[in-house]
Amino acid sequence: MSDIITDPAVDAIFAKAPTWGAEMAELRRILLACPVKEELKWRQPCYTAHGGNIAIIGQYKDACVLSFLKGVLLDDPQALLDPPGEHSRSARVARFTDCDQIRAAEDVLKAYVLEAIENQKAGRTVAFPKDDLEYPDELTAHLDADDAFRAAFEALTPGRRRSWVLHVSQARQAKTRVSRIEKAMPKIFDGKGLTDR
Repeated sequence: MSDIITDPAVDAIFAKAPTWGAEMAELRRILLACPVKEELKWRQPCYTAHGGNIAIIGQYKDACVLSFLKGVLLDDPQALLDPPGEHSRSARVARFTDCDQIRAAEDVLKAYVLEAIENQKAGRTVAFPKDDLEYPDELTAHLDADDAFRAAFEALTPGRRRSWVLHVSQARQAKTRVSRIEKAMPKIFDGKGLTDR
C-alpha cells in the first residue's frame, strides 16, 4: 500500500464482508497504490482525488465490482468496463469473481484509476443530454397540484429526479404509481434521491 491514510470505517466494511472479501481486499490494495484518499461514502469504500469521487469498491450477488463514477470518460481498450445498469449514463464497472482475475487486470485497473484521477484534476465532466424521460401522468398531476412539491422536485439534482421518475414509472398500476409518489414525497422535500438515506 502507498502512504495513503486508510479510513477505519472502511476497515470495518472489509472485516464484515460476507462474500467477496478477498476480492475486495485485492481491489483495495490496487487502489491504495494510487494517489487517492479512502473514505466511506454511501456505506461503501470510496476513493477520491482532487475533490471528486474516483471509484467505489462494491459487491453484487454474482461479483465483486470496481465502479468508476465517471467511467464513461475512460478509454477502455481492454473492454473491461460495463454500465452497471440499463439506465446508467456515467458510471462504468469492472466485474470480478476471483482474485486471479483481479491480479491479471491489475495494470489495466491502475491505468484506469490514474486516468480517472487526471480527468478529475482537469475538471472533465460527463455531458448529459437533456433528460428525455416521460413523467408518468400521476407524477405530473402531483407536481401541478402542489407548488411546494414541484419546487422541491425541481431543486433535486438531475440524477435524483431521474431516479424518482424511473421508480414511479416502473409501477404497472396507477394506484401503485400514486403510492410510490406519496411515499417519496418526504425524501424529495428533504432533497434526497431514491437511494439516499
